[in-house]
Amino acid sequence: QVQLVESGGGLVQPGGSLSLSCAASRSLLTIHNMGWFRQAPGKERVLVARIFDGAPTYYADSVKGRFTISKDHAKNTVYLQMNSLKPEDTATYTCNAYYLGTNYWGKGTLVTVSS
Repeated sequence: QVQLVESGGGLVQPGGSLSLSCAASRSLLTIHNMGWFRQAPGKERVLVARIFDGAPTYYADSVKGRFTISKDHAKNTVYLQMNSLKPEDTATYTCNAYYLGTNYWGKGTLVTVSS
């Protein structure tokens, strides 16, 4: 099993930046597929970014050039750096790990972009 704990959400003004963290309970050397999803109020959860071992990183068109996903093996942590934030980025952001055929999810962290 994999436990995931997100942090770093909060309130930010349009044009601002936030960095989200997702700490995993096991080594990222064993988890080759991790990502961030988001769900805005009244909408479905969608994939924002995904990082694979040995494959190109994926970004949703809506965040390309503004968001960056990365990981630190030493800390077993995946990050989502979000720049140039827009009100439409407001959502609950949830970390995902695909491990041995099973999807694991964190509880999510709320990001609110508002002036």
